Amino acid sequence: MSPVDLSVLQRPSGAFAMLAVDQREAMRNMLAEHQNALVSDDTVRAFKLDAARILSPYASGVLIDKQFALDQAIAADVVADGCGLIAAADHFESAHGELVGEVTIDRSVDPAKYAALGVRALKLLVLYRPDEAPEKRIDMVREFVESCRLNGLISIIEPLSRKPLNGEDFDWNAGIQAAAAELGSLGADLYKAEVPFHGQAPEEAVRRACAQLTTSITGPWVVLSSGVPEDIFPDAVKWACLEGASGFLAGRAVWASCIGTPDVIGAIETDAVDRLKRLCDVVDGIVS
Repeated sequence: MSPVDLSVLQRPSGAFAMLAVDQREAMRNMLAEHQNALVSDDTVRAFKLDAARILSPYASGVLIDKQFALDQAIAADVVADGCGLIAAADHFESAHGELVGEVTIDRSVDPAKYAALGVRALKLLVLYRPDEAPEKRIDMVREFVESCRLNGLISIIEPLSRKPLNGEDFDWNAGIQAAAAELGSLGADLYKAEVPFHGQAPEEAVRRACAQLTTSITGPWVVLSSGVPEDIFPDAVKWACLEGASGFLAGRAVWASCIGTPDVIGAIETDAVDRLKRLCDVVDGIVS
């Protein structure tokens, strides 16, 4: 079978400049911080659809979840031409005191169905815990990659470093590297990584850790923005790309500060657009 065409998620430079709006209960919690009433599914959905509609003309790809907005985004045609649609194919469960404590493949996201509807890629989040046996993670990633390949879809995996459940000491940065060593060569077309040190370390340290990720990951990789302050993220993207990353797939660093503003739509149309365009300029200047 011929390889998938990654260019559907890339800018003309070859860089990935992708937007994520697939946050679920985490997004509800962000919205809840700015209103007294309970945040309805409709409120979450409306923000996702507005963000995708306004920002996708400036992104090379946009990631949307089925729980809230994927089907509605397809029906309303909110994703701009030239921006590849990515469907989240992960099912989240709260557990272990964490909002996302367990993750499985979302069986309701049928690869064949969504490929026919114009989806270009699927994304799977994977929790890496140092005290859990790797077989379950590895088997899930392999199944996901094969399913994408059989349906002509790009496979994107997003390993997250998480604390052990046994209460032992935890090195979050070591977990990022261990996850890449374990999962980075299992055949996924694109690897989505956390920024080492959340970008909040000297440039040399962040770049050294990013270079190690490049060594561990077979194929292109991008960074996410969760945990990285908005004002630091452009430099974090730059440092990662200088050490082998190929761009970003990020949400919070683009749109999170728009939530709670007096005019959310206006803030997305101005501030978030400006942040996304700046990030595009960063990756275009490095990746080729």
